[in-house]
Amino acid sequence: MPVNGGTERTTTVIIGTGLSGLAVGAELRRRGVDAIVVDGLDILGAGQPANTASLQRCDAADSDSLRERNEILRHLRNYAASHHMDVRNTTRAVQLTMVGGAPGGNTAGTTEGSPSGKWEVHTPNGILLADNIVLTRCAHSQLRRMLSDFGITVGRNLVAAMRQIGIYLVGVGELITPSPKEVLRQAKTVGQAISATVQATVHPESAAAV
Repeated sequence: MPVNGGTERTTTVIIGTGLSGLAVGAELRRRGVDAIVVDGLDILGAGQPANTASLQRCDAADSDSLRERNEILRHLRNYAASHHMDVRNTTRAVQLTMVGGAPGGNTAGTTEGSPSGKWEVHTPNGILLADNIVLTRCAHSQLRRMLSDFGITVGRNLVAAMRQIGIYLVGVGELITPSPKEVLRQAKTVGQAISATVQATVHPESAAAV
């Protein structure tokens, strides 16, 4: 919902309107978590933007796999339309800014394993303020460079480092694109994780009792 200064507040911004982005968006919608899906990200290295609108397969896909992918994508697009998901096919992110918390630091109001701050996703149309970001179709080397730019030291577990600051990955591989079924599995896992953080924020006493 629009607020002052061209800023919109949402729980999650999903970057990528392809199979991965729509899959996790649908998963969040089923769980009652609001999200905005934007087309792509143009900041992960000059000359090598993370074009999340294209499949960018490096492995050879057979006709059955492509048919399966297209059928799932058709279903997800229909779901997005019928459930009024906020999908912005012509909007791209041009800057990510971490606000409200220092990477790896002790921030008031946060707990170990929870996002350490909010995110501002800058677009040509304004700013999207979110607790979580879901990235799709980015190489691990790009992600490590991005975290380094934020002053975050990444060990061997890239996924854990990103989740610590509220960034989740779906459909992201170094060389080979995950299969459609694997993408759906990842989307479900990420949907569960984000939903759990939302519930912990809304009902902290329930999370503490578990």
